[in-house]
Amino acid sequence: MADRDSLHRFLFDHLAVRGEIVHLDTAWRAVLERRTYPPAVQEVLGAATAAAALLSATIKFDGLLTLQIQARGPLRLVVVQVTSQRTLRALARWDGEPEPQPLQALCGDGTLLLTIDIGQGREPYQGVVDLCGNTLAEALEDYFDRSEQLPTRILLAANERTAAGLLLQRLPDAITTDADGWKRINILAATLQPAELLALNADTLLYQLFHEEDVRVFKPQAFSYRCTCSRERTAAMLYTLGTTELRQAADEEGALHVDCEFCGYRYAFDTVDIAGLLASASPSPSITRH
Repeated sequence: MADRDSLHRFLFDHLAVRGEIVHLDTAWRAVLERRTYPPAVQEVLGAATAAAALLSATIKFDGLLTLQIQARGPLRLVVVQVTSQRTLRALARWDGEPEPQPLQALCGDGTLLLTIDIGQGREPYQGVVDLCGNTLAEALEDYFDRSEQLPTRILLAANERTAAGLLLQRLPDAITTDADGWKRINILAATLQPAELLALNADTLLYQLFHEEDVRVFKPQAFSYRCTCSRERTAAMLYTLGTTELRQAADEEGALHVDCEFCGYRYAFDTVDIAGLLASASPSPSITRH
């Protein structure tokens, strides 16, 4: 099977329903190369990565979309970020060796957060709801029901090679002559098995599920893995520590090492770099990552 890192948007011509299918192969494996995740954590992180890609295509923005789970259980944190250029990165934090179990048991008390930086100097949007449901798909459906009042069906799956998802959404204020269309589409979608979602390409999936419907498919959008960390941003973060803390760290350590939590890249700042930070009101833009 060839690598697929793309999202296909589609529309039911005679129904007030839109949809998306995403498959992430190389991009998802790039996430897994950065850290070894227990199977239970990997499954949720893969579902979250596919979900964030799906959500990024539902909203017009020029910046960054962040999907987060913040919790107090064995799985404490999941973060997936997708840029408007369709690049993504992801990470999770956990305690011990979590066993496969329903999402709420794995996370305990938690919240689901969706933050969208729409760019152009505008205030970011953030939606926050309690984490509900046995799967991330159920939690996201609950989010759309409570925060957006949009009937939404989401199916997610992940293994060590692929993260995939299907999103169906009833269009707001749309006019349709098929009153049972949304119900029928949901019944058809419920027949899809996780193994099929992972293995079948978008065209095959759409035909298998909806070959009796009039479906219009749009040009696919490509996704890729890319971490947005940089030496400049890391230096800016160090500068926020303040001159006293920087001087103390430099005196104690002689050099500072900062690891990116997403990609694991280590940035080293020796005494000369630290002296430059202390002498300047902002990090030097001439330093580049190698």
